[in-house]
Amino acid sequence: MVTSIAKGRRAHSEPDYIAGAATLATSFAARAAEHDRIGSFPFENFRELSEAGLLSLTVPAVHGGAGAGARYAARVLGILGKADPSTALVLSMHYINHLVMARSPNWPARLSRKLARESVEGLALINALRVEPELGSPARGGLPATIARRTETGWRLSGHKIYSTGSPILKWYLVWARTDEAEPRVGQFLVPAGLPGTRIVETWDHHGLRASGSHDVIFDDVVIPLDGEVDVRKPADWRTLDVTQATVHTVFVAAIYDGVARAARDWLITFLKQRVPASLGAPLATLPRAQEILGAIEARLAVNARLIDTFARDFDDGVELAASESNVIKLTVTNNAVAVVEDALSLTGNHGLSRANPLERHYRDVLCGRVHTPQDDSTRIGLGRLALGL
Repeated sequence: MVTSIAKGRRAHSEPDYIAGAATLATSFAARAAEHDRIGSFPFENFRELSEAGLLSLTVPAVHGGAGAGARYAARVLGILGKADPSTALVLSMHYINHLVMARSPNWPARLSRKLARESVEGLALINALRVEPELGSPARGGLPATIARRTETGWRLSGHKIYSTGSPILKWYLVWARTDEAEPRVGQFLVPAGLPGTRIVETWDHHGLRASGSHDVIFDDVVIPLDGEVDVRKPADWRTLDVTQATVHTVFVAAIYDGVARAARDWLITFLKQRVPASLGAPLATLPRAQEILGAIEARLAVNARLIDTFARDFDDGVELAASESNVIKLTVTNNAVAVVEDALSLTGNHGLSRANPLERHYRDVLCGRVHTPQDDSTRIGLGRLALGL
């Protein structure tokens, strides 16, 4: 092993990071129920991730990170998603942005190096803030209401972002905004957290992923340097998706919700072995119906594992991947994950829906897989239009 640029930390091989994630997952899982119950943010999880070097997993090795690709990152996110999907979701957005920084010619090199070093050296998470009350998801089209006005000394940013995952701990916001020019340009502005005029409004009180800290962030004439402009273009120039961003987003989201389904499967197996109804006089595991449903669960999870692993490996190997294919991965894996938890509930009845048992939480969490971009209807419509040549 070689010493990294982070003081007191040593760099590891990729399998070491998998083992490290598995070790952390035990404590994350033990805390997950309480964070879910009160909707608190798991700050301690991110301190431990930083100490283990896992915040810089996708930071290039030349900057002191692990230089891991999508395959290893997806494995880490699956492990952590099984333990605490809220933590895994925040981490996935951080991983995505660092993979994009490393590969995108549109990211200013000085900024990408700066953020890479900060991620190696401490708690310096980043996420893109894109969704707005009026706009909804930018993937559905439309210009953002958040406005960046250029002055002689810097950009002045005003707007309102919602569903800002990880907002309590983020050091950097990558804000989707439009300029106030006669012909507006649209794009990303890098904003340090905590600047005057920035305010987090704790609105997140959700059905699932309750510990993700996905609050509103308000920008009221926030001043950022002129070089905070990361990638700003004419709206028409955004019609072509960033391949790295689109691909790793879908596979990382898929890995997280597959992890939730695996947590539900594990709880179900224990329940089936231990539950002995008086009318049966034997564990539920002896029933052919239970065995068949569990077998169907295993089949769905086997398909998920193959889809996630081979797709991420192809990405790392430089195989050309279509956006429609990555969207299918997300749709298939997340819906398989939902079906797994629903099948588990079909065998457990009231027991599975009791707040005392984690299956109820897994069900609420896994349903969130359907709301991430791209949503199922968009994927299916796109595939249908492609098949029709429209």
